[in-house]
Amino acid sequence: MLENETKDAESQKDVDPMTKAIGAIGKWQLWICFVVFLVKFPVAWHQMSIIFLAPPMGYTCSNNDTFDNQCFTNCTKYKYDHSVFGDTIISQWDLICDRAWLKNLTQTIFMLGILVGNMVFGHLSDRFGRRNPFLAAVFLQLLAGVTTAYSVNWYMFTSLRFLLAVATGGTMVTSFVLTMELIGTKYRDMIGIIYQIPFNLGHLTLPLFGYFLRNWNTFQLAISLPSILFLSYYFLLPESPRWLMTAGRVDDALKILKTAAKRNGRPTENIESSIQKMVVEVSSVQERASFLALFRTPRLRARTIAICFNWFVCGFCFFGVSQYIGHVSGNIFSNVAISAAILVPGTIISIYANKVLGRKITLMSSNCVTGLSCLLITVVPTSTASHLTLGCVGLWGMSISFATVYLYAGELFPTVVRNSGVGLSSTVARVGSMVAPFVATLAHTSAWLPPLAFGIVPLIGACLCIILPDTRGKKLPDTLEEGEA
Repeated sequence: MLENETKDAESQKDVDPMTKAIGAIGKWQLWICFVVFLVKFPVAWHQMSIIFLAPPMGYTCSNNDTFDNQCFTNCTKYKYDHSVFGDTIISQWDLICDRAWLKNLTQTIFMLGILVGNMVFGHLSDRFGRRNPFLAAVFLQLLAGVTTAYSVNWYMFTSLRFLLAVATGGTMVTSFVLTMELIGTKYRDMIGIIYQIPFNLGHLTLPLFGYFLRNWNTFQLAISLPSILFLSYYFLLPESPRWLMTAGRVDDALKILKTAAKRNGRPTENIESSIQKMVVEVSSVQERASFLALFRTPRLRARTIAICFNWFVCGFCFFGVSQYIGHVSGNIFSNVAISAAILVPGTIISIYANKVLGRKITLMSSNCVTGLSCLLITVVPTSTASHLTLGCVGLWGMSISFATVYLYAGELFPTVVRNSGVGLSSTVARVGSMVAPFVATLAHTSAWLPPLAFGIVPLIGACLCIILPDTRGKKLPDTLEEGEA
């Protein structure tokens, strides 16, 4: 009995003053989470839209009658099979034969934009707060998304999509940070994983847009216009009280915290004294270390490389396999819908797997599921059903891996370099997603190459997990010395 009381007293002592004031989670936080999570729908639509902007299309020289997908040196004009889609970016700008690589380059440049957006808006949100950069990103996303639909050539389309990607990367990083700063430590893991589900649902609704809107420009317009709703966030979304305190705006933080406490049905009398204590703590926090510190000591260096490679695996395999499934023969709409539907159970399972098995076993297992299912594609007899099933199993494994590496990176890096460590990991994931389109479309050249690449890479990731410690339930390392130990 006495031991339990001591434990309770210790946990009360460890509770962060802000959590003590407004609660770890309540009506106020859930409302903010709901509002912010809606932004993940357009994130999924824009990131995965290439599947329907540039779907596989039959083509032939204009003087032929059968769509034989043959390239002719003396052909001046090609005609396209419009039986499934109207105009796509492929038929609009002849992205076939010696121009086929431009289709992949478009998606690679888009993923580069996501990376730039993560970095630029990450810096802006540290400098100017979470709310204003978030609103700026949402506005830019709307503007760039709508104007992309009116592109007159490939260069304009790709440039505007790069801007759209910068904005999308901005909404991703600012919304995630804002959510994590409002939730108490106890629920942060679960909310961090649930944060992936709206992305999965966005991916799942994308085939509906593709099915009803068969021309690329009306499709692009339809996935961009819903962002108009997010302009209302100017009135709905508060600034992060944590950021306000670090910026010395204590009165503004208090106002928001009192509103939150009232909404959560908690007393507001002692908030000021709790927050004053927090302001003292924040002002005495030690200087951040440079991200190069991640590579100075041998153990931390090895762990950084291992976790970064696993982020590469997620970016490379998740976007690569998704695109590959779009190219599997059969009905593109049902193929994409089935592959997206399997992601939600994967994300939910990852919550329990991380609790029961820990980070290390969960990540190794899910990487092995993806690796083995993709390798099986290379050996099973060619049939749409078997390739689609194995591709979906691979994607399901990745949905668990992606949710797990988010948690893992946040717990593995010491506090003084945590932001830099997670930022570096996320950058490496973007590099993976930039390479993915080129690998996914190799199926036209050699059917076994994409599944072979998507099979070997996650298995290497699983092997590298051996050198990682399991961080479940462990105290987060604060200093570089603790990180090394």
